Amino acid sequence: MLLLLELSILLAAGIASSPLWLSDPGQRYVPALAFALVMVFSMGTLGMYQHDQSREDIKSIVLRIMPSLALGFGLMQLLAALLPEMQLGRLGSMVFLLGGGAVLLARLVVFTSAQSSMLEQRLIIVGDGAIARECLALAASSAGFHPFRVVGVVPVQGEMRAVPPAMLLPADLPLLTLARRYAADEIVVTVGDRRNGAFPVRQLLECALGGVPVTDAATFFEREACQIRIDSLQPSYLIFGGGFDQGVLRAIVKRLLDLLASAAIGLLAMPLMLATALAIKIEDGGPVFYRQERVGRGNRLFHVLKFRSMGQNAERDGQPQWAEQNDPRVTAVGRWIRKLRIDELPQMLNVFRGEMSFVGPRPERAYFVDQLCEQIAYYNVRHGIKPGITGLAQVRYRYGASVEDALRKLQYDLYYVKNNSLFLDLLILVDTVQVVLFGKGGR
Repeated sequence: MLLLLELSILLAAGIASSPLWLSDPGQRYVPALAFALVMVFSMGTLGMYQHDQSREDIKSIVLRIMPSLALGFGLMQLLAALLPEMQLGRLGSMVFLLGGGAVLLARLVVFTSAQSSMLEQRLIIVGDGAIARECLALAASSAGFHPFRVVGVVPVQGEMRAVPPAMLLPADLPLLTLARRYAADEIVVTVGDRRNGAFPVRQLLECALGGVPVTDAATFFEREACQIRIDSLQPSYLIFGGGFDQGVLRAIVKRLLDLLASAAIGLLAMPLMLATALAIKIEDGGPVFYRQERVGRGNRLFHVLKFRSMGQNAERDGQPQWAEQNDPRVTAVGRWIRKLRIDELPQMLNVFRGEMSFVGPRPERAYFVDQLCEQIAYYNVRHGIKPGITGLAQVRYRYGASVEDALRKLQYDLYYVKNNSLFLDLLILVDTVQVVLFGKGGR
């Protein structure tokens, strides 16, 4: 919503800079739209659309928006030099200050409202096990999309207690009574085993009928953290929970985005790719490219193409292994191209072949997939769509190099598989630019 609001504000500022006497809509609206998109892109590259930005103060917002304005101004000047019809109107460069000031004001209003205690959601958690502890941690981190506070936890018989005793509420009182006593806005159910008689089904139904929303833990984590948590997931949630839209229209739109994005980036990055190939060849005289078997959609195998970043015969014993922090197998050139994600650029060819998408879960090697499918429930669900060059897990989580990391990243991958859309793809692409510029996650 913040992105759409600021896009509208910037578009209005761009239109206001155009001379009123212009009758051709193209002369008024196309430059304004270009200005709005360039500014959103600039702010996105500097992390102004990360999901935890709503907790920033005015100083942090100003420190981010100033370089965003400078970057946007430079990009717009370059665009106007290449395409003169994109030149802004009578206000010229003043439109950047106008748009930036309006965005700053909008953010202050939105974030101040979001942090207001009047909008704070008061939660009661049913269940006192590990999942309840995760909900408390999410509340304490203030990383959710909405401000909320856990007013207490209702213990359930059979749960292994993992929450502080000070958070416990009386278990002998009806849930609806507790909800009204503590003015709870929502009840989050974190109970894992719901087949025993201790699960308060009737009381939860009374709460729902009494006007207190009841939310499953899986839905809560999906809504607040963009994750589908494996530890709180019931099979019925995947079957009946909605989402997982793989319709024909979505497939066509995604394929068009893949072709346009990969073609544009491939052409723009061609000089960089030629320089990278030359540097790899000069360093050790070995092959420039590295082909590796990966698992794609429907568990079909394909060969991903990358710039070689490790020494020749990096896996001499033939045993695949996770990349390590400061991996000694990585070459000097490889260390830089991994940090800047340049090694991924040849995968544009995989996108053109239809083996990969531009956005999607990162493809993994078959050797690791077999292990992870045995150790992690629902891991194979991520193969329901094409793998991608970048993805939600790549922009939200660090480089994965263990089973634990694979589990954490899977929770983001499942969210993407369930909620994938053109809008989500565009948000991930904007975040990817920031990841590449600041070298986050490379190894």
